[in-house]
Amino acid sequence: MTSPPTDAGFRCSDAARERDDPFVATAPPARCWLLVEHPGPWGPQALGDAGFPPEVVDAIGAFCRARGGRFQLIRRSRSRGEPTADRGRFAVVDTTPGAESVRWGRVESPAALPAALADVEAVTTPSSEPVYLVCAHGRHDACCAMRGRPVAAELAAAYPERTWETTHTGGDRFAANVVLLPHGLVLGRVPATEAVAVAERYEAGEVDTVWVRGRSFLTPPAQAAQHHARLALQEPGIDALRVLGVEVREPGLTEVTLDGGAARGPVTVVVRERWVASPTPLTCSAGRAASMRVFDLVELTPGADVARTGTLGAVAGR
Repeated sequence: MTSPPTDAGFRCSDAARERDDPFVATAPPARCWLLVEHPGPWGPQALGDAGFPPEVVDAIGAFCRARGGRFQLIRRSRSRGEPTADRGRFAVVDTTPGAESVRWGRVESPAALPAALADVEAVTTPSSEPVYLVCAHGRHDACCAMRGRPVAAELAAAYPERTWETTHTGGDRFAANVVLLPHGLVLGRVPATEAVAVAERYEAGEVDTVWVRGRSFLTPPAQAAQHHARLALQEPGIDALRVLGVEVREPGLTEVTLDGGAARGPVTVVVRERWVASPTPLTCSAGRAASMRVFDLVELTPGADVARTGTLGAVAGR
């Protein structure tokens, strides 16, 4: 194995592109997303370095554990170098398939968050507008800021009220990372030139399979299976191929049943998990190489001439 680079100029996203690392099935697990407005500066750890009182940190942690949630700081795009004020907005986004929702609220200060989260449905208002998050967390990984901020700027120019820069979303080496809510679709390597087109396609109810990493509500094997089926059946619909069941046949071998619709009936996909060593660190600050989890397609039924269509990858905890 090649020794990890010691050059301070190493960029994990450049290395991942050179290796053509697979990024499907790498969406971070989250049944809901808790977004809290914070103008920054952001420390390396979103929650721990936000400057919130301990009781606020505890309340946020308890809320996310109870709901299978993921916490994110958000702020408006700083593409023009303009200061942004902390207006106290927060959102709770449910990504449950068929029950997706966005609810916005506002607090006068972070100290009011515990009370708001304790009665969140009463103090928030439903919104029909989608939310576009772009990871721009440079203190966590330089690649996120370098590649994320141009994407956030393009989206903010077209959709100023929907677009937010956000803290670490996982997968630093896949920057620029974009999260499309309320469906919890996580995209990677999105070029700034494609950002608006990606949002337009999402608004039209379609998944962009070129950039999609997965859907955060699903487990990695289910993400991989759904993506294999989308490619094989040429099905881009966001609500299509809903997961009906997941069964572990044996360690590392998972069978996923998807709803193929009235015309197709159930679609069965079997994927196998394996680990592949990386010659370089998977983040800019990791300091040592690690292994990537990938998913191979074993079987897909129905689907003509579909036995193996390639490898899909996931990196746990990144």
